[in-house]
Amino acid sequence: MEYTGSKYIGEYVDGRMEGDAEYILPTETRYVGEMKDGMFHGQGTLYFPSGSQYDATWEKGLAVKGVYTFSDGLQYDGKNWHYCDSYDRRFYTEMCHGLKPTGISQLTNMDPPRKIPFGYYDCGDGFYNPNTRVVKDYRNRFLRNADDDEHEWILRTCRKGWDEFVGHRPKL
Repeated sequence: MEYTGSKYIGEYVDGRMEGDAEYILPTETRYVGEMKDGMFHGQGTLYFPSGSQYDATWEKGLAVKGVYTFSDGLQYDGKNWHYCDSYDRRFYTEMCHGLKPTGISQLTNMDPPRKIPFGYYDCGDGFYNPNTRVVKDYRNRFLRNADDDEHEWILRTCRKGWDEFVGHRPKL
């Protein structure tokens, strides 16, 4: 644990993590559930720093069946997932509380939306700096380095921390 930055609270059998336990990763993601032979095994939940969680049945460290619940209570359904797609473009808060009047846009599920620092992008789990290619969480803690595919996706898809004029500009 000292080498990975993780923390384990639970029992050991023959030097391996075993039984009901809590395993805390350096990212502050926590696993609470059953362990066997040093791996997630049985019923267990991953709790993410964002407030979301993944309840699953684990076999030898792999999730074989589970449900992901976002921090606002929305549950992911892989078979009938119509959240914010071409079928229904509403955010979850709009589904729960209704749409805003005409002319008032809701740009994210969070209303009002999070303020994005100038020069950065909001990529959903943190802010992305395209110059350093680093994603930091909303509390300014390192999450990851973006690879080329994620970099291009963020530039193409995510909200920017600045305004740009788009559309026709009349000649003066």
